[in-house]
Amino acid sequence: MHKSIIAFEGWPFIIPGILLSIATGLHSIKWSIPFIILTLFTVWFFRNPPRRIAESPGVIVAPADGKVMSINAVHEDKFMGNESIQIRIFLNIFSVHINRVPVQAKVDWIHRTGGLHLPAYKTEAGDRNVQNYVGLITEWGKILVVQITGLVARRIVCWVQPGDEVNTGQRFGLIRFGSCTELYLPCDVELAIQPGDRLKGGKTVIGKFNI
Repeated sequence: MHKSIIAFEGWPFIIPGILLSIATGLHSIKWSIPFIILTLFTVWFFRNPPRRIAESPGVIVAPADGKVMSINAVHEDKFMGNESIQIRIFLNIFSVHINRVPVQAKVDWIHRTGGLHLPAYKTEAGDRNVQNYVGLITEWGKILVVQITGLVARRIVCWVQPGDEVNTGQRFGLIRFGSCTELYLPCDVELAIQPGDRLKGGKTVIGKFNI
């Protein structure tokens, strides 16, 4: 599922852009240029490229494309209930916005909360913006992925539900027009990334469980 090269959720934006480009182009090519540019950008934003997934026992892959803003030791009390490693990934408007499952797991808990739309790169966005928590049970314990809206991103899409069995690198949702994704891992995970690194969802190995 969700393997089309353009995410289904993009078509309500793309089709009007195509129609407006055609309608204005019938009168003047010059008038149609802004609509053509906007439509091409929308197609680019909702791209859903295939990825060669790094699948090995205990390997954890990036849940999103983007830049690692920070890696922190925190107490995650919403799902994991203990000290955890928090990885914050910022997605700009040019990033692929498809979210992927970090490691084979079972979806245990989903919860949506928050109400603001602060810029996604701000630290407080993780506490106050609209966000969707996806709690996963893996062979090595609990992990948590959080989809967070930004200043422009206003809608979170999640394709999984509690009880689903999901595979490493599987697409599970998207965030529209700029956002942040957080990943919470057990403290004994061996990380292979650092702040400032650029990640590819499903492809970049970010760490490994001790097995």
